[in-house]
Amino acid sequence: MNKAILAAAVVVAAAAIFFAFSQFNSFDFGTTQLPDISSLINTNTGTTRDQLDDDAFRVGRVSTVEAADQELTLPDLFEKTERSVVQVTATNDPTEQGNLGTGFVYDDNGHIVTNNHVVSGTRNLAVTFYDGTVYSATLIGTDPFTDLVVLYVEDVPAEKLVPLPLADSTKIRVGEQVAAIGNPFGLSSSMTSGIISGVGRTIPAQNTGSLQFFIPDIIQTDAPINPGNSGGPLLNTRGEVVGINTAIRSSTGEFAGIGFAVPSNTIAKIVPSLIETGTFNHPWVGISGRDMTPGLASALELDEPRGVLVVEVVAGGPAEKAGLKGGDNPTRIEGQTVPLGGDIILELDGNPIRKLDDILVYLQREKTVGDTLELTILRDGTVMNIDLTLEARPSAQDTP
Repeated sequence: MNKAILAAAVVVAAAAIFFAFSQFNSFDFGTTQLPDISSLINTNTGTTRDQLDDDAFRVGRVSTVEAADQELTLPDLFEKTERSVVQVTATNDPTEQGNLGTGFVYDDNGHIVTNNHVVSGTRNLAVTFYDGTVYSATLIGTDPFTDLVVLYVEDVPAEKLVPLPLADSTKIRVGEQVAAIGNPFGLSSSMTSGIISGVGRTIPAQNTGSLQFFIPDIIQTDAPINPGNSGGPLLNTRGEVVGINTAIRSSTGEFAGIGFAVPSNTIAKIVPSLIETGTFNHPWVGISGRDMTPGLASALELDEPRGVLVVEVVAGGPAEKAGLKGGDNPTRIEGQTVPLGGDIILELDGNPIRKLDDILVYLQREKTVGDTLELTILRDGTVMNIDLTLEARPSAQDTP
């Protein structure tokens, strides 16, 4: 396998249910194209997971840099964290253009975290550290359902592997100052800053097959994020990762003040499994549904708009096996055709459900494959409980 390739810096750049959500058509998961990097990456890269030694699948020490005990100024924050941020280059042929994103050091065993969409469909990977040294990398784990990937670099001096600490993303607050470090348009080691604009957002996952899944618990920020920033850390002012920059909301591909990051608690849950097994099995219910709007509640003659209407049950999925029912009576409501007659999910394990996002977040945070999920539902005017055994979400290869 290739060892380190010393060179100048490369100058370049969910869920448990599925449902249609047309307003997500303007999300951009872009990367920046690279110039010819054949002089920096050997042509015999493309090492696979099964060619690596067992040590590659060991989670190392995940934080060697302690979070600051007080808020840092932006210059101090940059100095504290810049060594932990890397460029990620991805190509199929080193003589052709490829993509560039950003990543960060996850542990002291050579594991780099970045976005799945940065490296998806490519074979030749390289990581450029803060001092300009370039190392060939191997993809050892990927999860398109959260847009996370783990790369492994061998024989990197210990002083270059400076992991960033992960914050508890459930404690972030709207209005909190954050900063993004990355390689927008190939401009390495760039910092932008802003605030947390919102929490608990949902964005579509990519490359998940014929069933559309979504990534829950997403952080919204106005810190400028552009192509090449994908996979880079979103940091609080103590130097902790609160999220990994993933997408922007834009109709032009340019930043318009709305960026999105996968939260650090999702990273902490998913990444160890990607290192150890190469994948992560997400718990899956197997329904599509709709939030209960006032108009929908009125059509169903409900006293108040609460819960989630089951529109469709996936054939052979956990929900069908548990006896959950979808709609069979198409009705025009609020300008849309909605299949009525399905169950209405009111609670999960005793926790009230107000909208679809509540289901996604609960499963992401609290459940694993094989767990029993107790659903409190409303069916034909009667409240009842149904136990459902969560199964692994089907991969893109398993769906038509």
